[in-house]
Amino acid sequence: MARRNRFRPDAVDFMLEEWQREVPDVDASAMAVFGRLHRAFRGYHDQLNRILHSFDLTMAGFSILASLRRAGSPYRRTAGELADAALVTTGGITQRVDKLEAAGLVRRDRDPNDRRTVHVQLTAKGIAFTDEVSAVHFANERRMLSGLTATEQERLADLLSRLEVSLDHAAAQQPNR
Repeated sequence: MARRNRFRPDAVDFMLEEWQREVPDVDASAMAVFGRLHRAFRGYHDQLNRILHSFDLTMAGFSILASLRRAGSPYRRTAGELADAALVTTGGITQRVDKLEAAGLVRRDRDPNDRRTVHVQLTAKGIAFTDEVSAVHFANERRMLSGLTATEQERLADLLSRLEVSLDHAAAQQPNR
């Protein structure tokens, strides 16, 4: 199999060559996409964690803060809404909100009409902190993408969106084993 990376061979190119050499009847070509996607995610994840840790935050904590900030004034959501918007399980919300509340970044308020419902809301300190972390985070993301033109970034975003749809479709069609 010819190398697909026209800039320089990478680890995925070498893995593909090894599969082709050792098991030529197996089509491992999807590894060209998924291998690079995995490696790119690991690099992104590592850099994001370094930034968040410098603010004494986890990804889940930042996800909750960002979800509340994106909600707009009054910057609050219920635990269920947070779980959906922050990509965190409802079971994981309580512990994470406890830490954010202890840091003075959020507060909890019971719904006066339904005492079972608890709203989590950013404090003024939480808004300022989230804005600061977000500015550093987005600058870092722009830096990580600086090797791509704006057109390439747009094309990649479109392709990743299509890949997500393809993955959802494949999952729905996957036979149970």
